[in-house]
Amino acid sequence: MRPLDNLRNIGISAHIDSGKTTLTERILFYTGIIHAIHEVKGKDGVGATMDSMDLERERGITIQSAATRVAWKKTPFYLKPEEAKNIDINIIDTPGHVDFTIEVERSLRVLDGAILVLCGVSGVQSQSITVDRQMRRYSVPRVAFINKLDRSGANPFRVTEQLRDKLNHNAVMMQIPIGVEDKHEGLVDLLTMKAYKFEGPNGETINEIPIPDDLKETAEKRRTIMLDALSHFSDELTELILEEKEIPLDLLKNVVRAATIKMELTPVFMGSAFKNKGVQLLLDGVADFLPSPYDVDNFALDISTKDETKIKMESDASKPFVGYAFKLEEGRFGQLTYLRVYQGKVEKGKPIYNMSTKKKHNVGRLVRMHANEMGDITSAEAGDIVALFGIDCATGTTFTDGTLEVNMTSMHVPNAVIDLVIEAKNRDHLANLSKALNRFTKEDPTFRVKLDEESGQTIISGMGELHLDVYIERMRREYGVELTTGRPQVAYREAISQRAEFNYTHKKQTGGSGQYGRVAGYIEPIPEEEAKDYEFVDDIVGGVIPREFIPSCDKGFQGCLSSGSVIGFPIVRIRCVINDGQQHPVDSSDIAFQLAARGGFREAYPKAKPVVLEPIMKLEVSAPTEFQGTVMGQINQKRGMITGSTEEQNFTIIQAEVPLSEMFGYATDLRSGTQGKAEFTMEFLKYSPVPKNVGEELIKKYSAQAKGRVE
Repeated sequence: MRPLDNLRNIGISAHIDSGKTTLTERILFYTGIIHAIHEVKGKDGVGATMDSMDLERERGITIQSAATRVAWKKTPFYLKPEEAKNIDINIIDTPGHVDFTIEVERSLRVLDGAILVLCGVSGVQSQSITVDRQMRRYSVPRVAFINKLDRSGANPFRVTEQLRDKLNHNAVMMQIPIGVEDKHEGLVDLLTMKAYKFEGPNGETINEIPIPDDLKETAEKRRTIMLDALSHFSDELTELILEEKEIPLDLLKNVVRAATIKMELTPVFMGSAFKNKGVQLLLDGVADFLPSPYDVDNFALDISTKDETKIKMESDASKPFVGYAFKLEEGRFGQLTYLRVYQGKVEKGKPIYNMSTKKKHNVGRLVRMHANEMGDITSAEAGDIVALFGIDCATGTTFTDGTLEVNMTSMHVPNAVIDLVIEAKNRDHLANLSKALNRFTKEDPTFRVKLDEESGQTIISGMGELHLDVYIERMRREYGVELTTGRPQVAYREAISQRAEFNYTHKKQTGGSGQYGRVAGYIEPIPEEEAKDYEFVDDIVGGVIPREFIPSCDKGFQGCLSSGSVIGFPIVRIRCVINDGQQHPVDSSDIAFQLAARGGFREAYPKAKPVVLEPIMKLEVSAPTEFQGTVMGQINQKRGMITGSTEEQNFTIIQAEVPLSEMFGYATDLRSGTQGKAEFTMEFLKYSPVPKNVGEELIKKYSAQAKGRVE
């Protein structure tokens, strides 16, 4: 057996309130890590193990991803029983709320496989789609777990169809339920055609029972559907089915495993984590079907070469060490750096090198995490997820042993969509505020801080109201800083709507050598589908601008993008093209061409009919059907555009696109309009031009502010 055959690095991801943290709590219980189960919104005041932050326990949501390692008493089917008595699983429980999307991004970046949890009643929801898109971005194979089968209206067959229709998964049920809602007792395994009931106070006793008579026909029918789906991946299996011969279980499992790892199949498991049903069989599925570190290809870029060649990382302890810091946390003993080891091994007391700063660090303390508790270890090998103490670095840093110069490919960091002005109530708290802001920006790449140079105000930016609320509350609790906040400010953008030309000469003559540079060309809008904010095109022929000054022109244009002249927000989706110019043999310089490019940009920008863009959010509201009219009316009042609605039982799910500027305080409006029975999720979708009247209002406001600053 190879050392990592029995290791799984998995994440648990889902829409809000699908039961991720409850599922993780059950996994910890069944693997013997904890000896009592606590609920996410439990009455015992303890809260779920993985929600270790007070705020998480109070709000009943997961804010930070938490890591733990468990051992499951199951040998993967493809290993000999004597080779692995159990399987080790590193689990990361991630938040479901879109405001904490970076926690999901950074976890998926380092995981080999995932469990996609879906609610048996609500099925595929808006955040399920986002999480699935993130899994695809990092090519993470997954199994699906349909949870909450004990709830009224649960229907795993419908949810499996939604997986196919809405997420384009080749979803294949590995099980069917024995009863749903209050009659949910157990499961029939379609691979083995055995039925199981979960008994005992916490479902820890699994009893094998005959398949109930009323389910035999359904089980046979569903097994035929499963075999038909699997036959597409194996000629041997197809032949056995056609010849109606007995099919070996190992062959079936091999087919499921290979197709899952290639992301061509999503095995569907089910149960009720809250009622302690189906979790153990899901863990068996993780052991059998999700990849070990050997089954996943990870690449690093060789930064010692110009073209940054891709190098495949090998899960081999004897190779040079490469690790990736995917998450930082300020602990009681200093900065805790979560590290995924991709190659080689990291050892206590041995040096490692930060590839961003080229600094050498000695590994002082190496720990294995269990939520907010930890156990000291002396070394960790390729494939493992561990944490280091006292190493100063940023999120996304690659570490090596110094023999390799490589960088792991980075993770996707979405842009912030909301700004908030903050001010400390007490001047004595400024030092602590500075400490808190430094720490949070280092830990969370989507939380940004800037100083408005003209007003002197501190502005924080993030992914939504809840995101910033949580950080303000953490500053108060963890640093004792009381803050006053201004009204949230939308992160608008400016863009141009047509092409405009420029021909600008920068001339300055003082004593001695002067400055001279002429640039000519045009600016034009970049279509939205190209997904670029800025592009520089060099169309100079005949050397009218010497090659060494071309980057100066690019630098000059980029210097104009941070603040547009319409409402002072950054300029996006703009292409700057230079096709003519002139130099002076003595007076031309880097700064002269930078200033010439700036002058050309300012000359062309007003002629290009600039427009204001605003962030548009994708909104999904789930409300009892009786409130459908109220919800739609509220969305229309907020300049929203309804894009679709579906009805399931007595609930209506409405999808819409709404400007972020209209969504402040929406939670209160929705609650009061639906007697507190509706819920919504919202995530950033795109930037779109604002309507004329809104644009005029923003320009008027900006002019008044500018005038006030001048006076």
